[in-house]
Order: sequence, then C-alpha cells, then structure tokens
Amino acid sequence: MTPSRPVRGGALLATRIHLPEAAAAALRLDGVERALAAHHVPVRVLTTAPPPGTAPAADPQGVSVSRWPALRDASGYLRGYLPYLSFDVPLIGRFLAQPRPDAVLVEPPPTTGVVMRLACALRRVPYVWYAPDVWSAAAESTGAPRLVLAAVRRMESFAVRGAARVVAVNEEVAEHVRALGGRDVRVVPNGIDTSVFDPDGPVPDEERRRALGLTGPYAVYAGTVSEWQDAGVFVRALAQLRAARPGAQVLFLGQGSDWEAVREAAAALEPGDDSAPAVVMHPPVPPAEAAAWQRGAVCALVSIKPGQGYDFAYPTKVLAALGCGTPVLYAGRGPVVEDVARHDLGWVSDHSPGSVADALVAAFDADDALTPQGRRQRSERLHAWVSEHRSLEATGQRVARLLREVVLERRPGLAAGEAR
Repeated sequence: MTPSRPVRGGALLATRIHLPEAAAAALRLDGVERALAAHHVPVRVLTTAPPPGTAPAADPQGVSVSRWPALRDASGYLRGYLPYLSFDVPLIGRFLAQPRPDAVLVEPPPTTGVVMRLACALRRVPYVWYAPDVWSAAAESTGAPRLVLAAVRRMESFAVRGAARVVAVNEEVAEHVRALGGRDVRVVPNGIDTSVFDPDGPVPDEERRRALGLTGPYAVYAGTVSEWQDAGVFVRALAQLRAARPGAQVLFLGQGSDWEAVREAAAALEPGDDSAPAVVMHPPVPPAEAAAWQRGAVCALVSIKPGQGYDFAYPTKVLAALGCGTPVLYAGRGPVVEDVARHDLGWVSDHSPGSVADALVAAFDADDALTPQGRRQRSERLHAWVSEHRSLEATGQRVARLLREVVLERRPGLAAGEAR
C-alpha cells in the first residue's frame, strides 16, 4: 500500500476491546489503525471504556477513539450476552451519529456483527468482518443448549454473509467462515508488535519477582483463561513437576471465564520450602509489562483443549512469547504444533497433565543447560522468526489494504483522482 491522499470518509472500527485493555484483539487492531493512519486515512474507533484501574495509553496519531461504558464481570472482563448487548445497543446510535465513513471494520462477537450489518445497510456503508476465531464453533465447547448454539450460528452467519470481505487469521478459520456463507474470505495471520515484544527489553528484578511471590525459575501463562483452553492443565502438570523441582513455579497474567477454576486448583498445591506459592495469579498488565515477565520466564505456556471445536485456533500468546525470545510450551493440536516443531520454537505436548509435565521438565532442563551466549542466540532466533513471519506491522498493512480495496470498489473515481 503506497502513501495516498486522505480518504474522505476514512475508516471506522467497531470493537468492544481496544487498547489500553490488554488483549490479543486490541493489539491486532492497533496494527490496523497504525497502518491506516500512516497512509493518511482518518480512523475513528467506537469501543468501550477500559476496566477500572487500567493504565492509560496514548492513541496513535490520526486515530480518534470514542469509549463508552459497558457491563463487565468482577474481574473486569467483558464477556457474556448482556455485557455484549451493553456495548451493541448504544453502538447503533453512536454509529448513526458519526459522519459517514467509507468502510467499517467489525470485530466479534456475532451480536456486534448483527448490529453493524443492519446499521451499515441503513447508511449504505460496506463493512469488513474480522474473524480471529469462529464463535459458533467455540460455543459448542461450552455445553450450551442447542437453541443457544443455533442462535449463535445464525447470528455469526448473518454477520459474515453481509460483509464485503472477511479477514480470517488462518485457513482453518477461513474454511469455517466460508461454510457460514462468507464471501471473499482473505487469510491474514495474526501478528505481534515486535517493538514491544522484543528480547532486548527489561526483565523483572529480584525485588519485583519476590513482591509477586516468585522465588525461583518460572513458566508464564499470559492472556485470557477460558474453558476451551483449559489452562488448568498446567497447574495439574506442575504438581508432578514439583516432585522433582520443588522450586518451579507458574505465573498466570490474565483474566477470563476459567480464572477462578484455575485459582482454586492452584490453591490446592502446597507452597515450597520457602513458603512461596506454586502458582502466582495476577490480573492483566499492559503489553510492555507482560513482555518483561515473558522475557524472564523459562518458557511461555499456551493451551487449547482438543475436541472442543477450537483446534484450528492460533493463539497470539504464542507470537508474544516468541517475540520476547522466550520458547513456547504448547499443549493441544492444530497449526501451532506444526510451527513449533518445524522451526524449533519450543515444545509441544498432548493436553494431559502427564504429557505437559514431561514437556515442562524438558523446558526447565534446557534452560539450565544454556550459557548466557546460548540463551541470547536462542532469543534472537525466535524473535527473528516472528519478525519475518508474523509482525504486527505486516499484518496491519494487509488488513488496511483490504479496507482500501472495499472503498475503491464503491468509489472507483477515487483511484483515478489520486492518479492525477
């Protein structure tokens, strides 16, 4: 995409999650916004107010962000249909009150997709649906009633069928979206900000580690904890690992629907000889702070519970860790397994406590065996892989280009005018 004159109406993003809230969607959309703004496209964002206590963050130059209060759970997470509707219902009026954009990028959930398809039809504005995952497939893993599953599928199908383009993060997601009726589905893999998730940044010092309860080598799980991930498998595996390595710990940085279940499982583990907890649970932190904890970890933990309709997912947690130069321990199936194994990015295991415990032993042993120079070389290699294949700048540019394609289809005279 080459620099161009400003697009008259610019682009509008409708998303319930946005920076400074720490989430994969927020980082992904930040890359799109920066790519658009760099090419002088006015960008407006309609989103929610971040959770209380969230550290403020400056919006990129050329990006105007409108935040609106929404219902959140006790952990500050926006999840569930009433919370979604607390964003979606006001979104209709907020969108209609905006100057007419040239194109809209819509982020899930499907309820937002339904609202924005109707609102965009009223204003004759094309929209692009972002499909980082497939909600109707994920809903099947929750044991929801058939009526609910059918409703989610109908809403998601309605959202994707009305989109001028659909962005899918991998071919597996694209296949699901096409089955839902999506047209012109483009695959744009998730990316990560390699300037933030970089091996050269700071790591927590001893005082900061002890303040959090970390006294020995640790593995880190940074991100959302949901039922379909079953991150509790790492707690169950840690119980086995600590029989051989009593000082080993796991740090969870995040939130999510399975957070309390993981906390309860962690509370059942005996503390070490130094009274330090086996598992440390901490709320979400800004990306730069999350990166610091990942740099200091033996490995980063990522999981997807098999057979829940989500084996096709590619969690951004993988890329964030590798960007920091930290190898990944992935428990599950799907496209992550191939990348980790083929490019020597860490360890893969079955989603079972015994298999994960064996992988943890291998990770901790490998860390013990590294010299400072060897650790540095590994960090640089992992970061280089992410920079080449999954940088946020590259993926943001590709999505921005798709938005511009949609605009030019509706306004072909724009390209001719710019050529003059």
